[in-house]
Amino acid sequence: MKRLTTLLALVAILIPLHAQIRGYNITVSVTPDHKDWNYTAGEKANFVVNVRKSGTLLDNVDIDYEAGPVMYPDVKKSHVKLSDGTMKWTGTMKTPGFYRLKVTAHVEGKDYVGMCTAAFSPEKLMPATQCPADFDQFWGKALADARQHALDPHMKLLPERCTETVNVYEVSFVNTRPDSRIYGILCVPVKPGKYPALLRVPGAGARPYGGDIYTASQGAITLEIGIHGITVTMPREFYQDLGGAALDGYWESNLDQPDKNFYKRVVTGAVRSVDYIASLPQWNGTDVGVTGSSQGGFLSLAVAALDKRITFLAPVHDAMCDYEIALQKKACGWPHYFYNVEKPDMKKVEGARYYDGVNFAKRVTCPGWYSFGYNDEVVPPNSAYSVYNVVTAPKTLSVYQMTEHFWYQEQWDEWENWLLEQMHLR
Repeated sequence: MKRLTTLLALVAILIPLHAQIRGYNITVSVTPDHKDWNYTAGEKANFVVNVRKSGTLLDNVDIDYEAGPVMYPDVKKSHVKLSDGTMKWTGTMKTPGFYRLKVTAHVEGKDYVGMCTAAFSPEKLMPATQCPADFDQFWGKALADARQHALDPHMKLLPERCTETVNVYEVSFVNTRPDSRIYGILCVPVKPGKYPALLRVPGAGARPYGGDIYTASQGAITLEIGIHGITVTMPREFYQDLGGAALDGYWESNLDQPDKNFYKRVVTGAVRSVDYIASLPQWNGTDVGVTGSSQGGFLSLAVAALDKRITFLAPVHDAMCDYEIALQKKACGWPHYFYNVEKPDMKKVEGARYYDGVNFAKRVTCPGWYSFGYNDEVVPPNSAYSVYNVVTAPKTLSVYQMTEHFWYQEQWDEWENWLLEQMHLR
């Protein structure tokens, strides 16, 4: 009995240590009257706002709200009192686009946000970005210049990351010149054989990488790269320091000088990563795909457009697309170079065209899986949908309307399954 009492006491102590914090007790929901959030241009979208605490409507709640075209709301109201925690709203657009109602509730000194973004004839959206006459020549020369240099690959086993079925390595290889390298994490099945391959390209910022061990365990070679020409296995603090110093705002460098733009070596290095995969004796020689989200979505489009060895791609909430539409006061892709810029430098506008995902998307010829959310405030759905609309290759669209600039688990699972299917592993 004494032992039982002691055991129960230990359990009582340990249980709280495993408790998890999940979500908020106060929620703001904004829902449309069309389940798919889609409307025809000129049609009215009716929204219902509910502010709840413990699942029940909160009385006398103070809210702010804004409504209108994404990134350009034409209605803004502050400190509106909802006596019963509810509000109704109607919005419309006469032309194709996205209309957003965003509500912020102020409760006990904290802010809680909810939003809904309705699509109006999104299948008719077209980007505004123009294409330079020498776009293909520019990138053809960039790759030809880089390929004058041997890859000179380096490989270091990371035994602490290896599993029974997957060997994990930190690798590097030459990018644009001998002293400019790409680093990444390579995962290769232990069992001898020939395998399909997947290149994973990163979102913006700098960070360490763990490699895609799971996909490799299913029977694929995976290569997850960094873009900054530095090792990808340092502590996270190392990259945080760089992000606040040498790499701060790297995405804005030399926008008016395409040949010196930071992304020239990034795009070139991502394609050189396919060269590296092709050099591996374990690659099956036929199946190689590319995937990434945000900045990685753009890079997926670029790699698939520039390297016809790519057999499939999966861009998710792809950034860096349709900057130029901001000149028409419409939502543009991250990094929003010309958003609210009254007199943009046309040299920068022209330079950005070489690095706009729209111009790469038009050149994609392999099957693709495209996914994004209507509520994304970093990559507006206008730009993501416009990119999808200009792709002429076989394509699948998977919209998760409530997704902001993150993934839902179901979205992640669908993405992984699609990739495995393309590699004939499902």
